Amino acid sequence: MIRRSCRASGVGAQVSRPAGQCVVVASFNTRGVPVVGSNLTERYRAIAAAFESSDVDVVAFQEVFTYCHLRRLTAGMPSFRHLGYQPSPVGPAAGLATLSRLPITRCGYQRFPLPQPDPALPRLTRLKAALKGSLTTALARYRLRVINTHPVANEDGDWSESNRFHDLQQGQLTDLAQLVREDPVPTIVCGDFNVAHNSTLHCDFMAASGLVDAFAGRCPPTFHAAYLSPGRTPHCIDFILTTDSIEIESTATLFTDQEPLPSGPSHLSDHIGLRARVRLVG
Repeated sequence: MIRRSCRASGVGAQVSRPAGQCVVVASFNTRGVPVVGSNLTERYRAIAAAFESSDVDVVAFQEVFTYCHLRRLTAGMPSFRHLGYQPSPVGPAAGLATLSRLPITRCGYQRFPLPQPDPALPRLTRLKAALKGSLTTALARYRLRVINTHPVANEDGDWSESNRFHDLQQGQLTDLAQLVREDPVPTIVCGDFNVAHNSTLHCDFMAASGLVDAFAGRCPPTFHAAYLSPGRTPHCIDFILTTDSIEIESTATLFTDQEPLPSGPSHLSDHIGLRARVRLVG
């Protein structure tokens, strides 16, 4: 695993909310690829406008793969003055960017361990896995960290132990669980985990990390069925998870329906978004 300090812009001191008050966190995979042909400008403008007009304090975005993607989001979210990401030659590393209305005091990026050679896995999957990781941002003068993550996808939609993607996904989730456990501060972990909520992989990760599902296992499928191959079933693969020092006040799903874009109705992503209003109890 490789740890790096990452860029946190807009860092500044403000009066923080005392323990016991609420923070609203959202997670959304923006379907950033392909850059061309995905209605990027219209979709990102609508995504940014929706969050700018919301009560959300912190948004963990996935698939923000280029600086072009990032500029489109930040331009439409001026009240989210604080930005955390790990720079790479083309954009935020692993496509992870966290935008916050609350000041960020520090930011760190941890790359997942390099995958072991496995001829059963596609070469492109091994390449993508080597670029994946977790982005941690800590809120200034507020004892809370947000981990934004996006492990590698399972192209088979099969999370059984015999599946060819199992060991690779298990290794990345094990690394994420270690990252959670190494710091006792109240923590929110969110992102597109690419594993089904009822899979052994997810259950083992929850046990190893000690995290709690903000949706208490009742989250609906978070991938739109329209984007799946025929015969595939959508699952809940996106999560907002918390340590037990955080109380969940409410949860909601975002971007569940098509939106009226200038070019015509469209989903803003192949994923739906998640939102949780949380309270620190300590």
